[in-house]
Amino acid sequence: MAALAQLPPLPPQFKSIQHHLRTAQEHDKRDPVVAYYCRLYAMQTGMKIDSKTPECRKFLSKLMDQLEALKKQLGDNEAVTQEIVGSAHLENYALKMFLYADNEDRAGRFHKNMIKSFYTASLLIDVITVFGELTDENVKHRKYARWKATYIHNCLKNGETPQAGPVGIEDDNDVEENEDAAATSLPTQPPQMPSSSAYDPSSIPSGSYTGIQIPPGAHAPANTPAEVPHGPGVTSNTIQPTPQTVPAIDPALFSTVSQGDVRLTPEDFARAQKYCKYAGSALQYEDVSTAIQNLQKALKLLTTGRE
Repeated sequence: MAALAQLPPLPPQFKSIQHHLRTAQEHDKRDPVVAYYCRLYAMQTGMKIDSKTPECRKFLSKLMDQLEALKKQLGDNEAVTQEIVGSAHLENYALKMFLYADNEDRAGRFHKNMIKSFYTASLLIDVITVFGELTDENVKHRKYARWKATYIHNCLKNGETPQAGPVGIEDDNDVEENEDAAATSLPTQPPQMPSSSAYDPSSIPSGSYTGIQIPPGAHAPANTPAEVPHGPGVTSNTIQPTPQTVPAIDPALFSTVSQGDVRLTPEDFARAQKYCKYAGSALQYEDVSTAIQNLQKALKLLTTGRE
């Protein structure tokens, strides 16, 4: 991918989007689609903050040039040309990063890469708003991830041992105040996640995450090499795939035929298409469970007109 034109210095008014722009730079080669939407989010947010001050106008103009260049380079990528695919791609990517950090946290492996993953996941959930309002689930994920990143960072900074796993989120102002300090101390390169980092839904005690529900069968992206430290006793770099729990398929769906009186609306078709896109995106990450769940939802909607 061709190098993008350099941006001018960030105006002070745009401090709130500096980490989203940094995330975009980190993903230019790793995942250009993620990089594109991070810049789009920064552009939309910047326009709302200040589009009149000369320095802000200049910055936004250069950022627009970057967006146009990226869109041209990614012109044949469905994740850029179709919002449904782009939304699914971004949401899946953010969730995999969240789950990687969550797995490390639950195992008591506290390091800069896992803090970076928590924080970056929260930033990417911000970016999902370019497609519309966040779901309640994503709002909770974002709050938890951002709080966890700050909490673990502060513990390590103060020489304390963080509490592993789900803990209650304390409603204080330290999260917002310490975000910059936590983010600037993180690695400049995005964390690399092992493809075998499997998520075990059975390991979650009931009532965890103060209401946060995480889809089963998810794991980290499959095309990223492992760079996290191995635990004690690990002598081989060979990673064994972890079996996934595949949801039971409703037998009735095999014999279900759309009834003549079912009238599907354009919204129904759009939702069914979205479920299919989510399934396709999940398969890119070898996430069979999530793919099956979304395909079942699409089939039920198309044959019954109900979700």
